[in-house]
Amino acid sequence: MVVPSGSLGSWDTRKIVTNMFPLLVVLSIIVLWAGITLEDAEELLDQYGLLAVMVPTMVDMGGNLGAILSSRLSTRMHLGTTDFDPRDRTLWANVGAVFGLAATIFTALALGAWAIGQIIGAPLGLADLLVISLISGMSVAVIAVVFSFLATYGSYRLGIDPDDTTIPIVTNVVDVFGMVIFIGVSAWWLPAI
Repeated sequence: MVVPSGSLGSWDTRKIVTNMFPLLVVLSIIVLWAGITLEDAEELLDQYGLLAVMVPTMVDMGGNLGAILSSRLSTRMHLGTTDFDPRDRTLWANVGAVFGLAATIFTALALGAWAIGQIIGAPLGLADLLVISLISGMSVAVIAVVFSFLATYGSYRLGIDPDDTTIPIVTNVVDVFGMVIFIGVSAWWLPAI
């Protein structure tokens, strides 16, 4: 199949680099914020060591949820089966699947952290871990859904292939917000010692 050079399906290296380089620079600066937030939370993470165990999974899974939805939206756009109509039941099924997956993953994260705490003698209550994990995780899932829609639709409207932009945008933004939200919810929920 021959793809016209001006379409979203073309593979023009120069165009991809021209579109992506400024985006990657901006996203790198945004991700720096997550590192600074983590550095500022050092006291909290020292006080509650199990939170440090949860950080990588919390950040990674939020970005993965956004990547899943972005990929599905991009594929549906390329196939011509979506137009972002709020009455599109398949669109809502994809969003529902992301939230269902988030609830499952973040519940498992809390249970896993609790089990590790029991083994190493650094317990935090299961209820505390569930509250922190689910509030943080479901908030991150909402951000992942919003940025998946914005990145996919925005890329399409700008004439940029969503396959090139959505994953970097969504995963980086959700990673940053995931870190900030997780640290914020943890600080809010857990008492200071």
